[in-house]
Amino acid sequence: MAKPKDVVSIIKLQLPAGKATPAPPVGPALGQAGVNIPQFCKEFNDKTSDSPGMIFPVIIYVAKNKSFSFIIKTPPASVLIRKEAGLAKGSGEPNKTKVGSITKAQLKKIAELKMKDMNCFSLESAMSTIAGTARSMGVTIV
Repeated sequence: MAKPKDVVSIIKLQLPAGKATPAPPVGPALGQAGVNIPQFCKEFNDKTSDSPGMIFPVIIYVAKNKSFSFIIKTPPASVLIRKEAGLAKGSGEPNKTKVGSITKAQLKKIAELKMKDMNCFSLESAMSTIAGTARSMGVTIV
């Protein structure tokens, strides 16, 4: 990664695994910073090609000389919950309409995966946070 003093811009994007292309939103965001767009797309796609269908947040650090480095975070909790519950999308009215359910074991699995990107100190607090996300999507915990 570029040294913090060399970083001139930080770009945050959410991209589908293995499907980054120079089309928007990647092209315009990286083009303004002067980054080699095809090189970024190739590197991102190579690193995420083993997880098709997932969306990954990525933080791109651009240095003065237009070189870049990036960090790929874990997928958002909502994406992981939808995958575990087998849903296309969450509920439009989560307090009235429940669209699916996940087990405590699935909840724990998601919390363990997300733990490194969360500001939680214990697995229980991470599970509580993920459970709150599930409730706001209309997914029940059984």
